[in-house]
Amino acid sequence: EELKTEILYTPEVCDVKSKNGDMLTMHYKGTLQDGTAFDSSYDRDQPFTFQLGVGQVIKGWDQGLKDMCVGEKRKLTIPPLLAYGDRGAGSVIPPGATLTFEVDLINIGDTPPPVNVFKEIDADKDLVLSREEVSEYLKKQMVAADQEGVAESEEVKRMLEDHDKLVEEIFQHEDKDKNGFISHDEFSGPKHDEL
Repeated sequence: EELKTEILYTPEVCDVKSKNGDMLTMHYKGTLQDGTAFDSSYDRDQPFTFQLGVGQVIKGWDQGLKDMCVGEKRKLTIPPLLAYGDRGAGSVIPPGATLTFEVDLINIGDTPPPVNVFKEIDADKDLVLSREEVSEYLKKQMVAADQEGVAESEEVKRMLEDHDKLVEEIFQHEDKDKNGFISHDEFSGPKHDEL
């Protein structure tokens, strides 16, 4: 019951290879032996980021994704021992399952990749940001800062009080065509068109 690693594609240029401790960003598709797909980052259109070699993912990934180049594609066949074992996982992965993953390494970093803020704010995925969405997002950010004790609570309180003003300022600045929504093009925050 060993891990099988097949290299499906290797880029011609490979300056850096993945090693333990790196933050890897990948697309992947996981299937059971009978071909049933149980998870795919492609379907979500959201690559997956994790730290290699620290136990954030199943052992088969920690072992099978080392020395990989950005742009490389691999197929991992992972025995149960290096996956979810006799427990399985939720309703999707039966006990004792051998898993196959096709993985595509997009990025190797020392830190998690920047977040696509536009996608995070755009709760209903209609590709424009409404005042409610911007307002909710800012509140979430403030609450998170408050919980982490990053900001003094007084400051957070004040920010929440000025919150509506802040939302208005953002809209004055970003909503170029003044239709009450900020479109992807109008948005000036981090939105990673390349992803």
